[in-house]
Amino acid sequence: MLAIFLETLPFFALIGIGYWAGRTRFFSEEATAYLTKFVFYFALSAMLFRFSANLSLAEVLDWPLVGAYLWGTAAVYGIASAVAFWRRLDVATAAVEAQCAAIGNTGFLGIPMLALLMGEAAIGPTILALAVDLIVFSSLIVILITGSREGRMRLSVLRTVGLGLLRNPMIVAISAGLVWSALRLPIPAPMNAFLEILGAAATPGALFAIGASLASKSAERAEVALWLAFCKLALHPALVAIGALLLFPVDPFAARVIIAVAALPVAGNVYILAQHYGVAPQRVSAAILFSTVISVASVSLVIAWVGGL
Repeated sequence: MLAIFLETLPFFALIGIGYWAGRTRFFSEEATAYLTKFVFYFALSAMLFRFSANLSLAEVLDWPLVGAYLWGTAAVYGIASAVAFWRRLDVATAAVEAQCAAIGNTGFLGIPMLALLMGEAAIGPTILALAVDLIVFSSLIVILITGSREGRMRLSVLRTVGLGLLRNPMIVAISAGLVWSALRLPIPAPMNAFLEILGAAATPGALFAIGASLASKSAERAEVALWLAFCKLALHPALVAIGALLLFPVDPFAARVIIAVAALPVAGNVYILAQHYGVAPQRVSAAILFSTVISVASVSLVIAWVGGL
């Protein structure tokens, strides 16, 4: 446990430096926004394309793995939604809370950290989990919020969802990389060097941006935020573990990877969605803050646990 904690510590130390820079205003909110754009559209896309181009579709697409991760994520999504409805929240707010409980920071934190801690073999399952989050649950929240506000489902909503997926640089980078791999095209040396240099900026840039963005997060509605953090950091990996170890015939190593993915803190893009639709952004902000702080210890615990499976 201590060895794993010390291995994860540099990642969270980078988040801490970013938090300090944002808190002291050394790094303004505008600067953080531009750094996040650089990581999201350029550095992370380069890293994902390079990873995907060196994987075959058969290495990534594992239907039992999809089933196990989807089952566990849908289960925690359902639990968070049920609790929200029990508290008499509307559909839009329940959807935002469920998104906090189910969607982790896989792109910015999970891929670089798990690739280092669990080896390059962890990249395929992690990318697959990221694709499930983006395609299924990032679409679901848009459908639920828009449908609840308009009182019915229109084709324009599905068009919005589809265009959103096509414009998402992570989906584009992963898809382009897998197509490149399927065509069996070698990556030219200059292109590979370019992708390696640009992709290398993804990890420190993303972690710094996470920390700097946390500096502007509030801790309002602490009891709700702590409940959502518990769902994300404890319930989600537990339910994915049930799916991967008991319900679906998942490869043991891949099972360990997706359980670790499920233990990641709440993703920052949930806040972007909440702010865009004007649905409980302060609640999401607090959930991201609490889950990220607690994950310094909890992620190490989960990775140590899965290592013994």
